[in-house]
Amino acid sequence: MLELEKAIEISLDLIKPLGSQTIDIINAAGRYNSSNLKSKVDLPGFDNSAMDGYAIISSDLKQANQSNPVTLNCIGIAPAGTMPDKKIKDGMCIRIFTGSPIPEGANAVIMQEDCVHNDDNTIITSTSVKPWQNIRIRGEDIRKGDNLISEGEQINAGAIALLNATGHKTAQVGNQPRIGLIATGSELIDPPNKINPGEIYESNRTMLASMITQANGIPKIYPIVEDDLKKTISALKSALSENDLIITTGGVSVGDHDHIKPALEEIGGSIDFWKVSMKPGKPFMLGQANEKTLFGLPGNPGSALTTFLLLVRPAILKLQGASNVHLMKRTGLLVDEINNNGERRHFIRVKIDENSHVSVIGNQRSHMLGSLSKTNGLIDIAPNSHLANGDKVKVLMIPN
Repeated sequence: MLELEKAIEISLDLIKPLGSQTIDIINAAGRYNSSNLKSKVDLPGFDNSAMDGYAIISSDLKQANQSNPVTLNCIGIAPAGTMPDKKIKDGMCIRIFTGSPIPEGANAVIMQEDCVHNDDNTIITSTSVKPWQNIRIRGEDIRKGDNLISEGEQINAGAIALLNATGHKTAQVGNQPRIGLIATGSELIDPPNKINPGEIYESNRTMLASMITQANGIPKIYPIVEDDLKKTISALKSALSENDLIITTGGVSVGDHDHIKPALEEIGGSIDFWKVSMKPGKPFMLGQANEKTLFGLPGNPGSALTTFLLLVRPAILKLQGASNVHLMKRTGLLVDEINNNGERRHFIRVKIDENSHVSVIGNQRSHMLGSLSKTNGLIDIAPNSHLANGDKVKVLMIPN
């Protein structure tokens, strides 16, 4: 059996990014940037006021206090969006608003709340201000030519605002992979059809489709495949011809009705590895056919979830050119005890709350679904080890 890290390494070595496309920034949320975008302008583009008030020369108010108020002559108004046409000299001020350009000669802004504006266009204040106080300096945030978002970085809402604010209308992003989903098993039935004794509703494809969508893939769900070699071959051929990557669930173990491996070999494919030293998820297969990658996941939902997150999701992200393909981690405080008496590392389904308290969720057997809806993370516990109540643990976060 392969160690998990080696299995991940092999799978990522086989994956090649799909190339890129240019799209409007408004549609770029969640996509992965494919070029080093640089700012076309300074940000801010000019010295401007951080609030409503009066542009002044700070030295005029150096001695201002409650017992020594200072009077200044207000020589005009500078609305946002227009350049002031007057220069401030000693003893003068200009009414200014948030975002208004700073008039020539001024080096500070005093808040309007700290002033009394008289009918004779003078202001009185007992407050002093420091040079450049309440002024946003040109280029203090971003300089023209600065790198905004690196290649392989995911574009979020903040990045979209930054790109627009620095003159960008479009972005080049990695292509979204098309991913075929096949579930095998003669016992499986699509809901809400009536089930007979011995049959179960199939749930892996929809679970995986939601996680594929979250990772910016485009899932395509294929009909359930009965435990039949010829039907499995036909399903694999169709999926391989229509997608960039294939995920199957079930049919990768050693039973008489497990047909994924022989079907793949029958169509000229190859198997890169089978079995990973982890629990759940030991019967996991990686194969190739028609220059496409096939991930064969176990049929139990807990196993399918865990192997997808640890082995398949990184490949989906790499196809898009992502620079970081692994799950985020949070540190938490365990409020349960966990024992792993086995010879394989065990990925325990847990919930980490807003206070970073980590609790084990439900029964951990791989076929049980009850805990999955409440799970938001996994703990990796080494073979033959114990975690005690109160231990600090690293939680692999499951993306929402």
